[in-house]
Amino acid sequence: MKLTKEVKIGMAGIVALCVLIYGINYLKGIHLFKPTSYFYVQFQDINGLTKSSPVFADGFRVGIVRALHYDYTRPGNVLAEIEVEPDLRIPKGSTAELVAEMLGGVKMTLLLANNPRERYQVGDTIPGRLNSGMMDQAAKMLPQLEKMMPKLDSILTSLNTLLADPALTATLHNVEDLTASMAGTSRQLQSLMKNDIPQLTAKLNHIGENVEAMTDNLKQIDYAAAMQKVDATLANVRSLTDKLNQPDNTVGLLLNDPALYQNLNATTANAAALLEDLKAHPKRYVHFSLFGKKDK
Repeated sequence: MKLTKEVKIGMAGIVALCVLIYGINYLKGIHLFKPTSYFYVQFQDINGLTKSSPVFADGFRVGIVRALHYDYTRPGNVLAEIEVEPDLRIPKGSTAELVAEMLGGVKMTLLLANNPRERYQVGDTIPGRLNSGMMDQAAKMLPQLEKMMPKLDSILTSLNTLLADPALTATLHNVEDLTASMAGTSRQLQSLMKNDIPQLTAKLNHIGENVEAMTDNLKQIDYAAAMQKVDATLANVRSLTDKLNQPDNTVGLLLNDPALYQNLNATTANAAALLEDLKAHPKRYVHFSLFGKKDK
């Protein structure tokens, strides 16, 4: 049968429409010719969940949201039809969680339970819940922040008063001067460590070498012979002392004869009296005359 031009155009249009439908679904993540399993997830609030949103399990994408149905017979309940891979086994006790992302999107995560005996069958309904994540935590923190606002205002007021205090400026200047002094001290210390410390170390090393040489010299001294010489010297001194204490010699007589001592004292006293009389009456001992000696 010969196809007319109109029939060919119609068939081409149908094929193009099928390709377009398949392409749109493929871009949405829906594979028309791939076997899948479907389940229902019941929520009270889907928080902006849309069709074709991804479904994750343990961080891995396992399906998509195929459709959303509002339960008009029981207001406040929304059924989300999800399409997952047929190999995914969902144990009973598992739940689905909606997590709000930072950029405003919402993703569904299957929290698989540890139940190896029972599992959900295709078409069963899985309980779901909403997890607002960081936004929920931020909402819980708002009342606490509201309570803290008066304290923050008081702290800011105190801080402004402190910053306006002239003493703070003076303190900062003092800190600046102290920092400059510390910098100068640090430079002096560096100069000391660079110049004086090496010289001092060299002198200490030289002194150490001298001490070491002195120690070596002391090690070489014959202490026994030196002590013998000292003993001999002390014996000579002792002998000399004994001789000085004996009256059988001139020095011993001078040191031990009391009569000689008394005579010396008397002679000294007479000499002192003679000098006193000479000072008092000099004419008795010396006579000067320009015209000759006169008879007394």
